[in-house]
Amino acid sequence: MKRPSNRFVIMVLAVAAAAAVLLSVMSYLSATAAPLPNLAGIIASPFRSVSASVSETFRRWTGYFVGVDELREENEQLKKQIAEMEGTVRQAQADREENARLREVAQLREQRRDLHLESARVLVQDSSNWYSELTINKGTAQDITVGDCVVTETGDLLGVVTETGLNWATVRTILDSESSIGALVFRNGGSAMAQGDFALMGEGRLSLTYLGTEPDVVAGDLIVTSGLGGFYPSQLVIGYVEEVRTSDNGLAQYAVLKPEAETTGLVQVYVVTSFDIVD
Repeated sequence: MKRPSNRFVIMVLAVAAAAAVLLSVMSYLSATAAPLPNLAGIIASPFRSVSASVSETFRRWTGYFVGVDELREENEQLKKQIAEMEGTVRQAQADREENARLREVAQLREQRRDLHLESARVLVQDSSNWYSELTINKGTAQDITVGDCVVTETGDLLGVVTETGLNWATVRTILDSESSIGALVFRNGGSAMAQGDFALMGEGRLSLTYLGTEPDVVAGDLIVTSGLGGFYPSQLVIGYVEEVRTSDNGLAQYAVLKPEAETTGLVQVYVVTSFDIVD
């Protein structure tokens, strides 16, 4: 009898092994579930895992973008709230400043009952090294005329009305180079003239001239309006002497005045429409 070849033996063993594995798999499948559905589930399982992973990633990214949109909306709401709060603070500050002005004006009216005041708001403030003017929102309709003095809420002299319209007026401040008003040294009653000066305007100063050959004026002296001639009310504060200088020709002396009235950043001023002459 011819012996089977090694090749044939190997093939038989391989078929037997494959059959054994197939029978084992079929036995397992029959014990757990229907063969075809279970086999499909086994094949689809990796795809289901990938799908679940993709879905989870998409859900996370969607949540991220939704969160970003919510943060942006919340940020906009916070900006609006901050803007509203800042507006409230600015209004409160403006109200406090307005109340302070009203209290000071009430005190001025009480102290200077000889003055008849018309309040006005500053529309335009125009100044340079040559001139210094204001435009206010009151005019002839409120009995404001050329030559009327203009003061601050504390009664400090600010300037004089030089031009009027129905509902506006131009005010030349005391710093203007063409400004000139009679003055007194409050300490001793010495007369002088407070004048705008080209050389001093840039420093926010004016000069006190016509002091005489031996002026009795020193640094710190208070200078007020004289009221001489009845053109302007008396005792309005003009400013304080900073120093006394000698003129370029060496023949006269003059004083440098720092005005008491702040001539920049003005909001409200008061026009002296009339006044009672006090002896």
